[in-house]
Amino acid sequence: MTKVSERERIAALEEKLKQLKVRQQRKEARERSIATRRTRAQELRRKILVGAVVLAKVEANEFDEAVLKHWLDGTLTREDDRKLFGLAAKI
Repeated sequence: MTKVSERERIAALEEKLKQLKVRQQRKEARERSIATRRTRAQELRRKILVGAVVLAKVEANEFDEAVLKHWLDGTLTREDDRKLFGLAAKI
């Protein structure tokens, strides 16, 4: 084999390696993105379920509504969120 063809072969292999590395990076980024979306969806579902349980307990008079409103009053800042729970607007 001549030195030129060896260099060409090495260059071609290096290019192929570079392409494979890029493909691997994209695959890993996709996997991270999917995992992040899954985690966020699970967190959202947990919040919905906890909220549903708390609201059900309030409606069944098993949990004091005043306590819930106190928690919400100290936490909610957006006017539309506060209206949803019958809380006065914060100034």
